[in-house]
Amino acid sequence: MDLNLAALTAALDALPKLYAGPGGVAGVVKDGKVIASRAWGYASLEDGQAMTPQTRLPICSISKQFTCQVLLASVGDPAQLDGKVAAFLPQFTGPLPSTRQLCDNQSGVRDYWALTVLQGGLAEQEFRRDDALPLIARMKTGHFPPGTSYSYCNCNYRIVSEMIEAATGETLEHLYAKHIWGPAGMKSAVLTSDTRYPEDGVVGYEGNDAAGYFPAENAIYWVGDAGISASVEDMLAYEAWIDAGRDDASHLYRQISEPPHFADGKPAAYGYGLAHHLMGGMAVTGHGGALRGFRAHRLYAADARLSVVVMFNHEADAFGAAKGLLEAALGVTPVKPAPVAESWEGQWLADNGLLVRLEPARTSVTMRYATGPETLTLNAEGKLAAAGLTLERQGADLAMVREKENVAPKLTPLPVLNAANGAEIAGRYASDELEAEMVIEARDGGVYARFEGMLGRGRMERMAPAGKDVWILATRRSMDAPPPGDWTFVVQRDAAGQITGAQLGCWLARGVPYRKV
Repeated sequence: MDLNLAALTAALDALPKLYAGPGGVAGVVKDGKVIASRAWGYASLEDGQAMTPQTRLPICSISKQFTCQVLLASVGDPAQLDGKVAAFLPQFTGPLPSTRQLCDNQSGVRDYWALTVLQGGLAEQEFRRDDALPLIARMKTGHFPPGTSYSYCNCNYRIVSEMIEAATGETLEHLYAKHIWGPAGMKSAVLTSDTRYPEDGVVGYEGNDAAGYFPAENAIYWVGDAGISASVEDMLAYEAWIDAGRDDASHLYRQISEPPHFADGKPAAYGYGLAHHLMGGMAVTGHGGALRGFRAHRLYAADARLSVVVMFNHEADAFGAAKGLLEAALGVTPVKPAPVAESWEGQWLADNGLLVRLEPARTSVTMRYATGPETLTLNAEGKLAAAGLTLERQGADLAMVREKENVAPKLTPLPVLNAANGAEIAGRYASDELEAEMVIEARDGGVYARFEGMLGRGRMERMAPAGKDVWILATRRSMDAPPPGDWTFVVQRDAAGQITGAQLGCWLARGVPYRKV
């Protein structure tokens, strides 16, 4: 397949302006050969250290696919480890996920990085290797039965990595090098589990052009769910290795890129640490990565034998950048969206306890529900749609189908409430599920909450009323990136109308019960 080289070159040249920030790297592989690469800006603004093709950056959650590949290479059938899962979830009361369901983010287990917020963790505080497993071991329930749905969950891969090392007696870094880095020619890739010490003096930056850029201070330890550092040269070598094995059924990437399914047989869009997309009419596999101050994304279109990699040491949209490069190379012409009527504006409460808010613009609607805002446009049927997602008006009700998650949550209209009695919900709440607490204070016309748990006492976060007995609590910074965002706090009352507790949740960690103390 021929590429639009002029459009690709223009798209590469435009990256530093379109995704402004301290620095970045990008590259493209076609038919197993590197046809273009770029490095711009600075790895460290403070030192004036230039970003180069050899600069190693954290690839963060892109590491998950490496973990799944070494699982297949070193253990074989993931089911061999199913009996080991219970040791990591000793208090779990429901059906335990299988190892494959962990790899496919179908475990139903709540994300442990989101739960660090509810355990009182601060964004910059140290999170040691020994902190992860005790936090995971406190989980007693999931937010859906294993295999029935999809939810991104980092601790799935933390559990898998611990089981791999125990089964093989080898470190994950050694297994990465043996089964992938060596064969792929990733000459400088390393495991950088301690985020306090990034490779090559690279600095990740929070902020933006309006507020300025400042160094992100990270102090978390991760392995399995993230941790690999690699240069763009390493990543392009990885892409060439993937392409070389495209026709080999035993190739590790070929194995993990087979289309995944849910337990009911319906197709899934995520499996073995890979997201499955449809771009320009082509099947594409890939993944992104994020740490405060860093963003990365890689995509591979097997039929076109085309790969793109983008990495930033700031928090711009690496997925948008990678997608733009892929579409430019394929000659995809963006479809001009139709105008959107303002009647879509409103908010609804889903039966999973999360708030759904729609904010219309001229040709799109922003939906706030999951980890970040989702942009929807009108399709030919008059529905709002995005990849794997549709919204349809049914009178005052709203029907939402999320094919990628295999769910269609029931949505109830929730009239906007701009003022509420914060003193009524003030007090201390305890979660037996987490063995943690939250404190709500109403003072000086505002309402604030703080979480307390095994990681300490968190900062005061603002709460705002959304509807009757529904509040929004915002978390804009956390140990992991992106942060959980908006938590939905749904008040629970007894027959007499007295507050007895609440349900708190975000998309990464839904349905956490609290009782009022």
